[in-house]
Amino acid sequence: MNLRSDIRFLLNGRPVTVPSVTASQTLLDFLRIDQRLTGTKEGCAEGDCGACTVLVGRLNDGGLKYEAVNACIRFLASLDGCHVVTIEHIRGADGGLHPVQQAMVEFHGAQCGFCTPGIVMSLYALWMEQPEPTPAQVEVALQGNLCRCTGYEPIIKAAVAVSQYGTPSADYLNETRTGIVAQLQDLQDGARVVTGPADNQAIVPADLDDFATVLVENPKATIVAGATDVGLWVTKFLRPISPAIHINQIDALKQIEMTEEGITLGAGVSYSDFLPMVKAHFPFLLEYWNRIAGWQVRNMGTVGGNIANGSPIGDTPPVLIALGATVTLRRGADRRTVPLEDYFIDYGKQDLGEGEFLESVQIPLPGKSQINAAYKISKRRDEDISAVAVGISVTVEGGQISAARIAFGGMAATPKRAAAAEAALVGQPFAEASFDAAAKAVGADFAPLTDWRASSDYRMLSAQNLLRRFFLEHDEATDQPVRLTA
Repeated sequence: MNLRSDIRFLLNGRPVTVPSVTASQTLLDFLRIDQRLTGTKEGCAEGDCGACTVLVGRLNDGGLKYEAVNACIRFLASLDGCHVVTIEHIRGADGGLHPVQQAMVEFHGAQCGFCTPGIVMSLYALWMEQPEPTPAQVEVALQGNLCRCTGYEPIIKAAVAVSQYGTPSADYLNETRTGIVAQLQDLQDGARVVTGPADNQAIVPADLDDFATVLVENPKATIVAGATDVGLWVTKFLRPISPAIHINQIDALKQIEMTEEGITLGAGVSYSDFLPMVKAHFPFLLEYWNRIAGWQVRNMGTVGGNIANGSPIGDTPPVLIALGATVTLRRGADRRTVPLEDYFIDYGKQDLGEGEFLESVQIPLPGKSQINAAYKISKRRDEDISAVAVGISVTVEGGQISAARIAFGGMAATPKRAAAAEAALVGQPFAEASFDAAAKAVGADFAPLTDWRASSDYRMLSAQNLLRRFFLEHDEATDQPVRLTA
């Protein structure tokens, strides 16, 4: 096994080698303190406000993909082999303002300017993907950017008009893409990186098998995928995470494949990477999926990480449990597969042995007789943690409910199925009375807690009403079913 002790990546227009990177060193601190690139701002330090937004380019299926990410919770060690682009590096074809910047000026999209660099970088990423975005697409792209002064109307108008000032094909990141790809490919040396002092060490495995080996050797290590959770351990709680094993660069964990049983996705697949599959095979999930955090977090955060951390309010477990998902766990070369609902044992406790990790998720495709939905209750519509989340899958044959799977988050110490509510539905007609009975049965399934997000009574009433909402949205006996959309 080749070993290396430094992190290598491209920063704007030049290669960078950092000889000793600690487990807790963030990209934002490196940019602002070490490189004096202070256009990238520090706001919330938790991935919520977007002031620290930069672009990170990574090799993807032989090409190069740029994504808007939060530098405040992105660890420096995770950038090995990547291209980091900051606000200082963008420019127009004539060397002046970039088209996004020019549009922001023309439409008066900035006042104090503190949040503007992050907003520009998010709109830059959107513009490269959607040169003629709709206002709705702009709103999704800006979910993770807080504007403290101007208000979003002039920013949205600017974003829609960017292509009046230039085209993505003429943008320097596209013009230099071939050369950047070649430079990044040269950085892929197949080495395991072990860097930083012994008490604050970062490890970047060479590949998936090497990761399995490293974790057996370091069973107490912190696994870092997207860092959208672990990043806050460092920035908010000052928790030590050494040794930290960074796995976001492992291609084998980013694979998505169709099988006879359904879809198998590697645990390192991000929310954004899975979005095309959501649109194609789980369209009922689209609105729910776009309410998971903000765009930057969806670009970084992984489906596997959202499961593996065992949070009772994770967004993906309720709907995946309702769909009958399973997970494959691995230790060394040994693997085992368990139903997702059995993975969660108690608060903070999952079915994971020492040195074992979540390798992949298997999601069955919905059947023709299934009616599916996912709902989320939170204080804000966008970029907020759920107070209650639910996944519902009901099989209806001949007007009768033959099977039901209902899983809630935020109602117990773990994501959990509502067994009594399911039992109240099975064998009953698809009718309002059946779902009223199921709603009442939720009281036998859960005794939710009161916290700052919601009271116990509010959670219970919301959970019950979500079952009623499911019926109202899918009632086949009416020509005008209730539809509640964003």
